[in-house]
Amino acid sequence: MCTTGAASNPFDELLKIWQSEAMTSTTRSAELREQENAAHAGVSTLPWATRIRAVGLRVTKPRLAVLDALENAPHATADEVLATVRQVLPEITVQSIYMVLHSLTDAGLLRQLDLAQSPARYETRVADNHHHAVCTVCGRIEDVNCAVGHAPCLTPTEPHGMAIHVADVVYQGVCTNCLADYTDSAMP
Repeated sequence: MCTTGAASNPFDELLKIWQSEAMTSTTRSAELREQENAAHAGVSTLPWATRIRAVGLRVTKPRLAVLDALENAPHATADEVLATVRQVLPEITVQSIYMVLHSLTDAGLLRQLDLAQSPARYETRVADNHHHAVCTVCGRIEDVNCAVGHAPCLTPTEPHGMAIHVADVVYQGVCTNCLADYTDSAMP
């Protein structure tokens, strides 16, 4: 996904929090550099509870469990998240999972992927410019870093009167495992 800097970013909120805290300038500089480097890599070294608070949400067990599930299994569907979360919170409902996924997506802590012929999927990698490659045989999804490094896809040849702020790129192909399976089965 390519995005412009105009959208609200959870890391901007974190900067405000850090700047308001009584930190020495040396400590602040080191932490800001570390967070900037992590943000550019598409990851955050901050614990989930801190990131949840930074975007103005309450820290709850369901939110932490959903984020943990997606951190360990990116590109999961709501049903897959539910199955994982129920291992630690057996009483959680389907409705609760959808509410948590929606609130975390709205807050910018999750990204919802709407791929063709697939239910919505979610990931925690939200702070960078990356795309996705999908195997058309098995459905495997992999992150693909932007080849250019900036958002050239946000300058369409014809914007049709719209201010474009997001462009999703999905590469479709056959993964090496499926290709190997096909090659093995085609041999006499």
